[in-house]
Amino acid sequence: MKCIPDEPDFGDGQLAEKVVWDALKKSLPDDVVLAHSVQVRDGRAEHEIDILVLWPGVGMAAVEVKGGKVSVADGQWYQSDRSGKRPLKSPVVQSQGSAHAFKNWIEAQLGSRLTSRFAYMVSFPYTNVRHDWEMAGCPRELVLDQADTESAADLVRAAIEQEGGGSTPMAPAFMDRIVRILSGKLGEDESRIQDPREAEDAQDHLTERQSVLLRATRSLPRIRFTGGAGSGKTWLAVEKARLLCREGKRVGFFCYNKGLSQYLQQQVSGWRQAKPIFTGEFHEYVRALGVPDGSGQDYFEEEMPHLLMELAGRMEPHERLDAVVVDEAQDFAPLWWESLLACTTDADAGEVYAFMDDRQDVYRRWGGALAGGKHPTADLVPIHIDENLRNTRKIAETFRSFAGEHFTPRGGTGLPVRRVECLTDDALDAADECVEALMDEGWSNNQIALLTTKSRHPVHQERFDNDSIAEYWLDFHANNDVFYGHVLGFKGLERSAVVLCVNGFKDLSRAAEQLYVGLSRARSLLVVVGDSALLEEAGWRELKAALARAEAWMPTAAAAR
Repeated sequence: MKCIPDEPDFGDGQLAEKVVWDALKKSLPDDVVLAHSVQVRDGRAEHEIDILVLWPGVGMAAVEVKGGKVSVADGQWYQSDRSGKRPLKSPVVQSQGSAHAFKNWIEAQLGSRLTSRFAYMVSFPYTNVRHDWEMAGCPRELVLDQADTESAADLVRAAIEQEGGGSTPMAPAFMDRIVRILSGKLGEDESRIQDPREAEDAQDHLTERQSVLLRATRSLPRIRFTGGAGSGKTWLAVEKARLLCREGKRVGFFCYNKGLSQYLQQQVSGWRQAKPIFTGEFHEYVRALGVPDGSGQDYFEEEMPHLLMELAGRMEPHERLDAVVVDEAQDFAPLWWESLLACTTDADAGEVYAFMDDRQDVYRRWGGALAGGKHPTADLVPIHIDENLRNTRKIAETFRSFAGEHFTPRGGTGLPVRRVECLTDDALDAADECVEALMDEGWSNNQIALLTTKSRHPVHQERFDNDSIAEYWLDFHANNDVFYGHVLGFKGLERSAVVLCVNGFKDLSRAAEQLYVGLSRARSLLVVVGDSALLEEAGWRELKAALARAEAWMPTAAAAR
């Protein structure tokens, strides 16, 4: 069991705290963390938690300990010992106040809300308290008396789970972050040695909290979940599909990009219970139904969906989909929606769940219809997801100007964004140097992705020429090596470190959406490579200003070191 400090100094007058500490240490599981005498300020007020319990998978408890004989009369608390009987400030109020102060303080330190269950408790190791006793603000479950102290583990757990504020168990990664802060290490420069896994585990924990949106909207059959980059939409889409399958419904789970399609298929493959009837790209679903294959944009966006609508008219009821879930729904062409809904049990009122970001309309299939209300999802109930959870704040600030007025970063502060200034024609070579330099710093090759905005990286181009893109995506999901891709194909995906190679744009009018995607793919470290003059030419003053605050970097020199 980890204790903070390892050997607490229980001085004179703290015998009761030592007794409770030893009892907790003896009865609680080994993965629990105990902290003694946690000092915390809330504004000008000073508080102390005698014993803080951090229990992974359960939650937290702040325990106020009072020795001697404790009693209450007419709402006044008293403490009796060798020196006599004297009035005592309510230990319940003390515990409640210190727990509240700690919650405020730790949220400020972590930069995110504390949703783990948190109970305030009192312990009277030399007082017997009746089992049926309670008073306002203090149910008996929050009290450890003389008899309870000897076997406190179950009682502490019950208090946290039944009486504690908060809605979720404590994630182990989240507990580790709190432990680091409580340990109070001083003098270590961690600006270049941070392990991104800790911050990303915390991001995952925040993302899973979004499930409250699914619970709150479970009675709505047609919803449009709209959120910015990093808001956890893909996680929500997967979870929604899983919940629908558990209800016994025939679910179609769709997306556009192959990389995202393979990711969704991997997620679904691990489910032990029912799975969707289909998971993957729209055109693969159509092919699976027997529609002949074709080629060219006109075929996929017009002829193929018309053929699907003809086939849908002949479908038997048991062949139809009960519910449709679409991730990155803004990428779906107009006729895809119409033909896909024709395959459902009720095209007009059936269950449809679209997860989308209309500011990432990189394919421009809608000609402004997303903003103008003409999109097929316009009649769905809108649920807005404004919080960015998947990126650090420093990364999120770079694309704030693209994300809308309600965009709210919630991740940890993170590493500084790095900026490599170079001519556009030199961007690919400079980006390759960045990858080498990151690996020299200790980043694993499978933590890094290099994304281009115009021409493909040579490694990516070779895969494209060899018609082995599908296998290449399998390598990406298996975390085998550095991944080289284009921002258009990386929507909905992410890696710890992303080198965004701004090597030009085929169409400057679409550059904003591509930059938005590229800047938001990094979870822990973002490196932007390219020419500031190109940003000025396109008029992205906010982005240029954000990157001006980034850390200038010379990857060649870094690699040489």
